[in-house]
Amino acid sequence: MRLLLHLERYFMKLKFTIASLIFVSTFCFGQKKNVPNSDSIHHEIDSILITDSKDTQDNIADVTLDETDLNGNGNQAASSNSLLNTRDPFFSATTYNFGAARFRYRGYTNDFSSTYMNGLTMQTLETGVATWGQWGGLNYMLRSRTAAFGLTPTPFGYGNIGSTINMDTRASKQWKQTQVGYSFSNRNYAHRVSFSHATGMGRKGWAFAFAGTFRGADEGYAPGTYANGYSYFVGVDKKIGQKHLLSFVGFAAPTELGRAGASIKEMQELSNDKYYNPNWGFQNGKKRNSSVSKTNQPVFIFTHDFKIDKNSSLVTAAGYTFGDRSVSGLDWFNNSADPRPDYYRYLPSYHQDDPALQQKMQEAMMANENLRQINWDALYTANRSNRETVQNVNGISGNNVQGLRSSYIISSNVTNTKRANVRTVFNSKIGKNIDFSFGLSHQIEKNNYFRRVDDLLGGEFMVDRNQFAERDFPTNPNAAQNDINNPNRIVKVGDKYNYDYDIVINRSTAWSQGLIKLKKFDLFVAAEISNTQFWRDGHTKNGLFPDNSFGKSNEYSFNNYSVKGGVTYKISSRSNFFVSGTQMTRAPFYRNVYISPRTRDYVQNNLRNERIQSIEGGYLLTTPFFKFRLSGYYTRIKNQMSLTTFYHDVYRSFVNFGLNNNSRTDFGGELGFQSLIVKNLTLSGAASVGRYYFDGRPNVIVTQDNSSAQIATSTIYSNNYRVARVPQEAYSLGLQYRSPKYWYAGLTGNYFDQMWMDINPIRRTVDVVQGIPYKSDLWNQVVDQQRLPGQTTFDLFAGKSWKLPSSLGFKRRTLLLLNISVNNLLDNQNLISGAYEQLRYDNVENNINKFPPRLFYAFGRNYSVTATIRF
Repeated sequence: MRLLLHLERYFMKLKFTIASLIFVSTFCFGQKKNVPNSDSIHHEIDSILITDSKDTQDNIADVTLDETDLNGNGNQAASSNSLLNTRDPFFSATTYNFGAARFRYRGYTNDFSSTYMNGLTMQTLETGVATWGQWGGLNYMLRSRTAAFGLTPTPFGYGNIGSTINMDTRASKQWKQTQVGYSFSNRNYAHRVSFSHATGMGRKGWAFAFAGTFRGADEGYAPGTYANGYSYFVGVDKKIGQKHLLSFVGFAAPTELGRAGASIKEMQELSNDKYYNPNWGFQNGKKRNSSVSKTNQPVFIFTHDFKIDKNSSLVTAAGYTFGDRSVSGLDWFNNSADPRPDYYRYLPSYHQDDPALQQKMQEAMMANENLRQINWDALYTANRSNRETVQNVNGISGNNVQGLRSSYIISSNVTNTKRANVRTVFNSKIGKNIDFSFGLSHQIEKNNYFRRVDDLLGGEFMVDRNQFAERDFPTNPNAAQNDINNPNRIVKVGDKYNYDYDIVINRSTAWSQGLIKLKKFDLFVAAEISNTQFWRDGHTKNGLFPDNSFGKSNEYSFNNYSVKGGVTYKISSRSNFFVSGTQMTRAPFYRNVYISPRTRDYVQNNLRNERIQSIEGGYLLTTPFFKFRLSGYYTRIKNQMSLTTFYHDVYRSFVNFGLNNNSRTDFGGELGFQSLIVKNLTLSGAASVGRYYFDGRPNVIVTQDNSSAQIATSTIYSNNYRVARVPQEAYSLGLQYRSPKYWYAGLTGNYFDQMWMDINPIRRTVDVVQGIPYKSDLWNQVVDQQRLPGQTTFDLFAGKSWKLPSSLGFKRRTLLLLNISVNNLLDNQNLISGAYEQLRYDNVENNINKFPPRLFYAFGRNYSVTATIRF
């Protein structure tokens, strides 16, 4: 342990040397921006306006409403240096070492990556992100894959500015073997049992593959969490002659997870636990989690591989996905008390004016765990004592229902998806030096969004009414009805309530790519055009918006283009320089267009495409004993839109916060190396140093969620604020020994820095800072963005394989493999993997501690032990 502590101090010194080298490589790509603080933005807020002060209503859930709730070398292709394999030292290191800090390649969000499987696009049209959980646990079936990073050209798709991954899960591509494995872990799951079998291609042209996995834990790493997941896979290939291969794969991963919630520092201190989880409480002596995610979305893919001739091929794929994903949570009505254990009024800090009471509450909550968690018994008691008569149920006069009306329930926000897509890709080699690719695709996706009653918690029914509209519009008899087609509707377990609508999205694309390979240069150019359409189709007639909630809305259509190109200069067969660039546009996602799709079809003003420009360049050296990569990049993203719904204390209402004309810049550099020091001993390292920041003044339109009224327009002074939820500096250094006697061991150290808390845009408006003395302590507290402390982790891994003797009855070539990994070896529990300022804010007194930020911490010491028999 003493050695590891010395290594940690060494890492701190090494960081500055590596960072300096990388910034030299990126000098041509961008300029470093100052840390955001009151000095850097005081010129942004050049006038102070008067804000109407209103009373606040505290007993409102502080929620954000989200409809989705989460091999080659330098001579083979231009910029092929970015193809993911062991030849690229940067990606080999970062793929496995930076996960604890939620590292994202170049700071990009996941919607800037593309994923293909068996020729089919796997991203959803809803978010632009591939849902990897759909094939979770099926690792053995995913080994045949290629990944490209940045603007690298690939023969299987146009790609993106982030990563482009192609997975070939067809049965004939699986290794001919049977494999049985078991893992024990203290992470999100405790036990994992897996089985896979593949026949390879038989003499009659058939290949089969099967796999199944179970992953589960009664309690995960964080208190109150649990996991229960299954996955299965079947693949069948049929070879017809020498030119045709027909393939089918079907898989699914039905999963149920009890989730951990972000917590505030005060509750972490009261519980003496960085992983305090507010989502659970004891019920009948057992822990029960209120926030449970469930997913079951099977995928089916049919693929036809046509070998036209020795130089040309055509791959056509069609697929279909369907099923539900949901996230549950507490819901409460009739002005009932907030049931969340970390609600700010229940905390000792709320009683600052009464030190004696504050001390008493603090001691009680520290001594009694039940006071820090959900009180399920109290919720059941409240429902069982609330007997009411509901009149004129379903709008029928005299149709009265009497019973236990639930004030508290467990409900789920559900997304039911139906997605069909077809895609074809043509590849041809023209002469000796030109590779040509062309592709077409079309996707249709229909998502049904609704809220569902999961548990009435001792009650017999609830009523589908909008309690906030009931308060705001007491003289309007229809305002409180979530569906005036079925007024005063009685709702029971399994029924939909509150909202129910479809979003239908269509997207068509065509792309082409040309690659010219010369003796000293590789050049490529590629282009893509696309059209995206979407519309809303409401299934309920909302009482507040009867003319804009039921039925089909207007259709919105966006035409887009993308062009990219690059050149590689080959110094030799082992080293090259490369540079690539792109300009592209992208349609906005529907959830950033519709102001409040739960209740109506209103959209933001000034709808337009995002605009993206990016350039990258670098040097790659690959020898049998040394591999080195140094690269730099600059990316500008403009015209971004976003929408958030939350409770606003000044307006005493839920509001829709629509931002448009937002922009950001990401630039930085990457370094990676692998060096064989002595026989069997390898030293490897990687560094990613970037600066990701907002560089504009987005406009915001605030609308009241319960009316069409536009409450306010404003400017968000977010210039120079950092992009959060990603370390902008990450470093790794490791040693690995591989013994000729079939065992290996390694130790890696990682350092993460330049991590920032996600800001609340309200605090960066003129209205909020009015009356606060300029550059005072309060001014700085309100305006500054909080930087999170840098952290170090160490990871240990080892493994060995044995050939089991046939004399004991084992088949020939039967292997036993043992793998052990220990992450965060020194049990560093101070690494904040995510942090955000709450959107709810005290605009009256500007008390930033009234609604303190919420934090996620990376796991402390965690491990996994896996044993596998392969034959």
